[in-house]
Amino acid sequence: MTAHQPSAELGVVQALTHEPGGVVLHQGRGGISNPILGMLLFITSEIMFFAGLFAAYFNVRAGAPVWPPVDLRDKLDLFPLVLPATIVLVSSSATMQLGIWAIRKGDRTGFTRATALTLVMGITFLLMQMGDYVILYSRGMRLDSGPFGSTYYTLTGFHMAHVLAGTIMLGVMLYRGMSGQFSARHHDAVEATSLYWHFVDIVWIALFSILYILPGH
Repeated sequence: MTAHQPSAELGVVQALTHEPGGVVLHQGRGGISNPILGMLLFITSEIMFFAGLFAAYFNVRAGAPVWPPVDLRDKLDLFPLVLPATIVLVSSSATMQLGIWAIRKGDRTGFTRATALTLVMGITFLLMQMGDYVILYSRGMRLDSGPFGSTYYTLTGFHMAHVLAGTIMLGVMLYRGMSGQFSARHHDAVEATSLYWHFVDIVWIALFSILYILPGH
């Protein structure tokens, strides 16, 4: 072995594990990467958190003689904002997945466009949710409007906070994507973000179902 061979091998390793911009690539080792594993563990804790909120809601619901209360029964309405906002948020999962498929193929332009669209849809949902709060407030449904009002705003408010966190994550992914930091081999952070975004979508579907579709008694 010549004295130059270790240096040559080191150069090969560097070429395989780095992009021209000096970004460390995903090395094809087995197992789950740290970003994805960390996100899965975080989502597990969030599932338990929302499970507690749902349990509290159903406990209050079961103990109420009439649910929703008569004076609040007609306050919730699917239109003009709730149902369109739901469609926007659920559709954003599809655009998020399109971005994942694009970056897996090394299509940075497709990834950037899909992520930007997902971010816009997430912000749109937040604005529509806030608009719905304004409408409900004008109708007399507030946080102190008995157990129904408090549980409604607690459930939807925590979910809205999670969507806000998701939009921040999407913004970071978009910035990094536009900076050329992701490739077909290096996009674990994007995969982790997509898992979180799909999670908040699923939680909203559950919330939408119990708050707007599940009949009262």
